[in-house]
Amino acid sequence: MAYSSSTRDFVALSDLHPNLARPNVIGVVIGKTDVRGFPDRKNIGSERYTFSFTIRDSPTYFINVNSWGREEYIRSLSESFRVGDCVTIENPLVQSKDGEKEEKFNPITPSCYKLLISENHSVVKTSSCYEMDTKLLSLLHLPVKDPQDYYSLGDITANGQSLDGRILNVLAAVMSVGEPKYFITSDKRKGQRCEVKLYDETEMSFPIICWDNESIQLAQSWIPRETVIFASDVRVNFDKFRNCMTATVISKTIITTNPVETIVDVYTVKQLKEKALQSDGKPEPVFGIIYGYISMLDIDDNVSKVIRNRCSVCRFVVNEMSNTCTFCGDISSDSKSTFVSFDILVDLTDHTGTLYSCYLSDCVAEETLGCTVQEFLTLAEDKKTALKWQLLLERSKIYFKITLSPNWRSGLKANILSCKLANPIEASQSLLGKKLQHVAW
Repeated sequence: MAYSSSTRDFVALSDLHPNLARPNVIGVVIGKTDVRGFPDRKNIGSERYTFSFTIRDSPTYFINVNSWGREEYIRSLSESFRVGDCVTIENPLVQSKDGEKEEKFNPITPSCYKLLISENHSVVKTSSCYEMDTKLLSLLHLPVKDPQDYYSLGDITANGQSLDGRILNVLAAVMSVGEPKYFITSDKRKGQRCEVKLYDETEMSFPIICWDNESIQLAQSWIPRETVIFASDVRVNFDKFRNCMTATVISKTIITTNPVETIVDVYTVKQLKEKALQSDGKPEPVFGIIYGYISMLDIDDNVSKVIRNRCSVCRFVVNEMSNTCTFCGDISSDSKSTFVSFDILVDLTDHTGTLYSCYLSDCVAEETLGCTVQEFLTLAEDKKTALKWQLLLERSKIYFKITLSPNWRSGLKANILSCKLANPIEASQSLLGKKLQHVAW
């Protein structure tokens, strides 16, 4: 089986096998290691360099990719993309993997194979997410493990030293993100460290430590008290110095930010408002699902109201006047760039009320609208209006995150994580269940 994006045919990752000649594959990067050097056995005194990453092209399939070569090539290739980018790989070598050996240091994948990238034969290209099938982008929010298979932070703390050295999964929210610390190791190599504090309903401050540049950069994009992560295959240890349990991001770890798949609670708009207001001023976000419809969507009014510039490094909205990012200010302006992104405010309505001024932004907006920013900018006004009415008042299944925000119009700040047309039977069953709950109450 193959599917197309742009003008090239790509082989699905699930259909790869060693006898396949010159395959082209496409996927979103869900995990990545730092570049490392090793002594070259064939050339004494020199080093070979390597790094690996994991790509995904469907909810059920992902595969590890390894690259070896000269330091210049490997570092240049590694720096050309990050976790969350869409990449195409031309002519990788498909190899059978040694399951036990591979999975000791790499993410566990459903594939029997791995891909090897060669400097002389393979090409890796980073593609803007706006040029890719939008379904790839939604994969960033799907955990690679069973979303119900995780330890609460309280369980890890309570079990203490009995879990020392274990590899397990964690689902938690981000309390704080520390500044990266840089150092030189005893063998004169550069090192770095960043500590993030997590919390859930069982524990208010639990440290997870990042030692590699890739996970540190990812962590710098997390928003304290807003971002939720599902970290698969982290190592937990008992820290004798601090007398507490800690978690560490390792080469097997894949971190899913704001995992939609773990959201199962269904609310009406009225129930959601009541739930948020019952939080007694606590900042913890509420995640859930609403079966409703978009009742306000002004995409044919003024382009400046729906499109903003974002920083290519951290994806935050940049200052409109200076066109610079204030979040990652330690990076020189010469090395930064921006890209245009949707940033839309919409109203969500169901039979119980309306939730005003909800954020529909970035890749989620592209998936909802069914077009990229560049495609949207080329539409005539009547086409924009037609697009709006394709979405307005259509029953949808909407995943959301909502937090208390006294400065916000409604006192509640809502971010839409996914918005797709609802299955009529599923939506009607949910609506019936809510009505029965109301009658019983």
